[in-house]
Amino acid sequence: MQIPYELILGWRYTRAGRATRRNGFISFISGVSMLGIALGVAALIIVLSVMNGFQKEVRDRMLGVISHIEVFAPGGAALADPQQTLREIRANPNVVGAATFIAAQALLARGEDMKGAIVRGIDPALEGEVSDLEVQLKDSALPRLVPGQFGVVLGGELARALGVREGDAVTLIAPSGQVTPAGVVPRLKQLTVVGTFNSGHFEYDSALVLLHQDDAARIFRLEGPTGIRIKIRDLQRAREVGAELARSLSGDLLIRDWTRQNRTWFSAVQLEKRMMFIILTLIVAVAAFNLVSTLVMTVTDKRADIAILRTLGSSPRSIMGIFMVQGAMVGVIGTLSGLVLGLGVALNIDVLVPALERLLNASFLPKDIYLISRMPSDPQYADIMPVAVISLVLAFLATLYPSWRASRVNPAEALRYE
Repeated sequence: MQIPYELILGWRYTRAGRATRRNGFISFISGVSMLGIALGVAALIIVLSVMNGFQKEVRDRMLGVISHIEVFAPGGAALADPQQTLREIRANPNVVGAATFIAAQALLARGEDMKGAIVRGIDPALEGEVSDLEVQLKDSALPRLVPGQFGVVLGGELARALGVREGDAVTLIAPSGQVTPAGVVPRLKQLTVVGTFNSGHFEYDSALVLLHQDDAARIFRLEGPTGIRIKIRDLQRAREVGAELARSLSGDLLIRDWTRQNRTWFSAVQLEKRMMFIILTLIVAVAAFNLVSTLVMTVTDKRADIAILRTLGSSPRSIMGIFMVQGAMVGVIGTLSGLVLGLGVALNIDVLVPALERLLNASFLPKDIYLISRMPSDPQYADIMPVAVISLVLAFLATLYPSWRASRVNPAEALRYE
């Protein structure tokens, strides 16, 4: 099959051409445009991959403490029939684990120090089905939550704030008091710290308190668990599975998935990601529109060649196609180079960043300041494809005006001084 001459000439013009100073300068500008597109695409991929990595790291740590989906009774009341609700939940094929729990709020005191706490009564035997706390605690603390002994597991930051460690006693103050002849007296219960955990998420490490759900029921005077925590196969389908459970479960129950529990944080991350995408796309746009000056200079330099092609029968459309091919070649090569460079860095950032830290004798993520001490990266197809498409589209748009200008060259005028 014969290759169209527009492709041949467009590719030839993309290269150096004749060894003249003017052609050399044009090829240099073309190379700079190509390099600019490659660096812009690579920067976009690397930054978006790192942002995805941070989001995934924080999300995974968060989901080590919270559940994918929660089903609970309105007003913090006990479930009417928790075992029947458990059977209905486990009948859903997307559910891989379910466990009852009690949720409440209280004050935790140690001497003169007092902190607000989120109290969660759990069943230690089922906790491993719905969270990673059992792994984090190395199977040591949760088995110590024996009903009747009132043991408690505290978040690491909460334990440090109260100045307690394993074996110390703390006092839990329930919000609803006891009515006595002297008035309403707060209900107090002394608990023994049997362990601490560090999920890596400050909000939970500084406030979450775990105890056996039977002990929690006695302290808060509940007849049973107030809700059920659920773990599903695909956490990204939490809303969809939650909607299925809302239709299938009997009784007056409320359902909340993990995206709604931290809606503000996830919305802020998505907004930041979109803004970074827009800002870094401007780098690609500047590099792509450098093609305009490159192609205009090429058209000016090739006026005689264009005139000869026109006298040999080439149509204005063919002339326009030659220079569109030249610009498209620069865009395609720059985009592909940027994809290779960006993915190469994003996939090996766990090796490159430590090497750069050793070279500069610096630490980008100090362990004593940040919870994450390594630079995470998570390249996603949904981010990479739009970057490549936008880069190619911008490069194509940059070729339109110079190509149209080349197609309007008058052969007689161009050859008058040749």
